[in-house]
Amino acid sequence: MIKKRLYMAAGLSWVLGTAAWPAELTWQPWSDNLFKQAKAEHRLVILDLEAVWCHWCHVMNNETYSDPAVQALLRSGYITVRVDQDSRPDLSNRYENYGWPATIIFDSNGRELAKRQGYIPPKPMASMLKAFIDDPTPGPSVQKEDALSAVESPFLSAALQKKLRQSFAEYYDAEHGAWGTTLKFLDWDCVEYAMAQARKGDKEADHMARQTLDAQQALLDPVWGGVYQYSAGGDWKEPHFEKIMQMQAENMRIYALAYVQYHDPAYLKMAESIRSFLSTFLTSPDGSFYTSQDADLVDGVHSADYFALNDAGRRRKGIPRIDQHIYARENGWAIRALVNLYMASGKPVYLEEAEGAARAILKTRTLQGGGFSHDREDAAGPYLGDTLAMGRAFLDLYTATAEREWLTHAEEAADYIARTFQNSGRHGPAVGYLTSAEKPVDQLSPSLERDENIAVARFANLLFHYTGRKEYRQMAERAMRYLAIPQIAERLQTAGVLLANDELSLDPLHITIVGPRKDPRASALFVTALTAPGGYKRIEWWDPGEGRLPNQDVTYPQLKAPAAFVCAQENCSFPMSKPEALRKRLERI
Repeated sequence: MIKKRLYMAAGLSWVLGTAAWPAELTWQPWSDNLFKQAKAEHRLVILDLEAVWCHWCHVMNNETYSDPAVQALLRSGYITVRVDQDSRPDLSNRYENYGWPATIIFDSNGRELAKRQGYIPPKPMASMLKAFIDDPTPGPSVQKEDALSAVESPFLSAALQKKLRQSFAEYYDAEHGAWGTTLKFLDWDCVEYAMAQARKGDKEADHMARQTLDAQQALLDPVWGGVYQYSAGGDWKEPHFEKIMQMQAENMRIYALAYVQYHDPAYLKMAESIRSFLSTFLTSPDGSFYTSQDADLVDGVHSADYFALNDAGRRRKGIPRIDQHIYARENGWAIRALVNLYMASGKPVYLEEAEGAARAILKTRTLQGGGFSHDREDAAGPYLGDTLAMGRAFLDLYTATAEREWLTHAEEAADYIARTFQNSGRHGPAVGYLTSAEKPVDQLSPSLERDENIAVARFANLLFHYTGRKEYRQMAERAMRYLAIPQIAERLQTAGVLLANDELSLDPLHITIVGPRKDPRASALFVTALTAPGGYKRIEWWDPGEGRLPNQDVTYPQLKAPAAFVCAQENCSFPMSKPEALRKRLERI
C-alpha cells in the first residue's frame, strides 16, 4: 500500500505518491550584496518581513509559501529574503505601517514595487508575483512620500496643537474605550497623555483614561499573567495571544502610573501580573529579558482553546515558543517598567530586578562610546532604539535610586545618540534622529521614525533638567523640530507628539530631599517622593556631604533634620520633614 499524505493549499489537494511534494523554499537574510545578486541573476527580490511570534506569519508560511504555484513563481523570478522584524529595527521601522507579515517586492535596483500588509492567500500572491515578473514597475501600493519642510520653532503652533487635540478626542471609541475602532489595545502614549490632562482637571480625558485602563484588563492572561497583544473585531473579546515585550513593558509602566494617580488596587494588580509573567517566562539566567512568547502552540493553529486551559492543562500540551534573543531595546523597555512599578508599589524586589537586568545588558551589549548593540552580534546597526531605550531606563533608575552611576550611563547614552544618529540633512530636513547610523545599509537609506523621535525629545529634555547641560535641550529641540512638521505631527496617533510638546514647554515637577543618605528620615521622605504622580518628574536626593547636585539650580537650606522641597514653575514649597506632609502636598498637586 502506498502511503499518502494530504497537503491543502489554495483549495488544492496535493497527494504525495502521485506528485512531487514541493520542497521548502530557500530563504536568505537581508545582505549588502542582495541587489548585486538580483542584477546578476535577472531576478526581483521579495522580502518576507515576519515576526516569530505572529500567528498570521505562521499561517502564511504554511499556506501561501507552501503553495506549488507560488513556489514555482518565486523560484523562477525572485530572490527570497526572510527577516524577523524584531532582529532588524531598521527594516521594522521602515515598514511597521504594513503590519506583520509585511511583503515587499523590489526590482534589482532596490526600487520598491509593492508593499503589502498582513496575510496574503495563495492565489492573490501568485497573481501578484506573476504580474511583477511580466511588468516590474511600481504598483498602486507604492506611494511617493511627500517632501518634508523644516519648521523654525521646536514647538507646535497653537493651531496645530488644537488640531492634534481634536484628532485625539475624535479618534477615541466612546463605546468600547481606547483609540480606534478595529483593533483594541492599550496605546500607552494616549493613556499617558489622557492621565496628564486629567491631572489638569480635564474630566473628559480622565474618563478616557479610566475607561481604557478598565477595558484593557480583558487582555490580561488570567493564568500566567502578561497581556495579549491586541483584540480584533472592534471590542475586547477576540484576543491575539502573542505576548511581546513592548506590550508587556508599556502596560506595566502605564498601570504603575495609573495606580499612583488613581489608587485603584486593580491597576497595581494588573502591573504586578505582567511582572509575574516576565519573571516566569521571559527572564534569562543572567537576569536580562527574552523578547516574546509565541501566539501559537502549533504554528498557524489558532490557540484560543489552549489559552482557555488552566496552568496544568497548558503545561501538559507544552509551552508556546519563547524567543530567547536578548535585545538591548526590549530590555530597556522592561527595566523602565520595573522601575516605575517599584516607585508605585515600594517593593524593593522590582528595583532589584531592574538593576540586575541593567547590569547584565551593560556587560553583554555595551558598545564603545556609550551605545548599545541590539543583539550580541548585529547584522547591521547600531540602531537608535537600543541606546535610546537603555538611556531612558538609566535615567529612571537614577530617579528611583539617586545613584550617580545611573545618571552617568544616561548621559553616555545621550552623547552616543547625538554623535551617531543625528540626521545631517541627507534624508530630508536636517532635523530629528535616524533609526540607524547615517551610512548606506543594504542600499536602503536610514529613515526617521516618529515614535523614536518622541522618545528622544522626552528623554533628552528630562536629562537636561537633571544635568543642566544645554546640549541635551538642543537634542530635544532637534527631535521636536521633526515632530512639529505637520505631516509628521498629524499622523495617528497624535498623543505622543502632544506629550513631547507639553514637556518641552514646562519644567518637570521637581522634588528634592535634603539630608544624609544614612538618615532613615531622609530615606522615608525619598520613598514618598517617588510616588509623585505622572512620568514627567525630577526627583533628587541631596546629601550635602557628597557635594553639589548635577544641576544645582535651586539653593536649599541645610536644616537640622532632613526635609523635602517641592518646586514647580520657579516656586518652591516650605521644607517638609514628615512623609505624610509630603504625601498630602503631592496629592494636592
